[in-house]
Amino acid sequence: MKRLNAWLAALALALPLTVRAQAPQPPEIAAKSYLLLDVTSNQVLAERNADAPADPASLTKLMTAYVVFSAIRDKKISEDQILPVSLRAWEERKGGGSLMFIEPRSTPTVSDLLRGMIVNSGNDASVALAEGVGGTLPTFIEMMNRQAQAFGLKNTVFKNVTGLTEPGHHSSARDLAVIASRIIKDFPDFYPIYSTRKYRFEGAPASNENNRNVLLQRDPTVDGMKTGYTEAAGYCLIASAQRDFPNGKRRLISVVLNTTSMDARANESQKLLNWGYAAWDAVRLFEPGKAIATPQVWKGKLNEAKLGVEAGVFVTVPKGEGSKLVTKIERTDPLVAPLAKGQKVGVLKVATPAGLAVAEVPLVVLEAVDEAGIFGRAWDAIRLWIK
Repeated sequence: MKRLNAWLAALALALPLTVRAQAPQPPEIAAKSYLLLDVTSNQVLAERNADAPADPASLTKLMTAYVVFSAIRDKKISEDQILPVSLRAWEERKGGGSLMFIEPRSTPTVSDLLRGMIVNSGNDASVALAEGVGGTLPTFIEMMNRQAQAFGLKNTVFKNVTGLTEPGHHSSARDLAVIASRIIKDFPDFYPIYSTRKYRFEGAPASNENNRNVLLQRDPTVDGMKTGYTEAAGYCLIASAQRDFPNGKRRLISVVLNTTSMDARANESQKLLNWGYAAWDAVRLFEPGKAIATPQVWKGKLNEAKLGVEAGVFVTVPKGEGSKLVTKIERTDPLVAPLAKGQKVGVLKVATPAGLAVAEVPLVVLEAVDEAGIFGRAWDAIRLWIK
């Protein structure tokens, strides 16, 4: 099998090869490590020490929530189900961390506990949910670590469900960005909980009701995610924003770890988000399900196959560089029926005129091509042999 390179043009193919897309320089970020992810194109726009193991503090609760969301999706528990509050969950108030303020006599539902964990960052709510889903804390923590392995996280190990400092409990800016983005993509019905500004469980002090993510009040495009603090972790924040542009919505996630104060984590996150939207353009190259190539098919009932990309192609490039992109198809030739819908037959590569890679996505068959009859297959076999 030989590979046929078919060039599909964007604009400005005749530009000199000396033209290069220089990545914009991010602003100075006062955090030990950080990462800015464009969720729409799945591209990292900026990072520093993004793979360094770090204490994640209450950002741990993102994975706690993901496992609980999965249990609800799989109908192992329900949102209106009442979960008991164990002595172990109640004793979290002795640890000095954030609380929902539940007690053994309380009757919170799963929905209550999720809001207590996400909005109030309640360690007691986290324990109650973990025991309700996993039966025991060790079992639930194993579930968290299995999910981390399934995500391919290389710098994350969970030792607890709350984020309190413990030897061996660590994550990284990159891994935390993956968890946050998977919550948004996999559980869009639950993600709005992260935008809740106030929540107070019955009997809890009024001073406990505010969401600690102050960007929810400062920036109307910020709609989540999670704060964290311990002495070892410093002040941490994962913030997600979605803004409207002429070619669609763009979502960015910023992760800042180990800043010096609550204001600092909010300010540095805002700085990253604003820079990501201002310095980069989002470009939609191909619509989902639209044919971008129709090569010949051999031994099939149809003479041509419609090839494209299932989810479309959306890339993020330095501002002003969108019109200079070059797209290139690499596919198997010849294409021989039968071809199944969704079958991968190559890749679509997007690059700058100078060859700087921007994106690479699978090229798939959009409509199935059935095998021809015996005479059609025989005739094409002869033609292929001659070819």
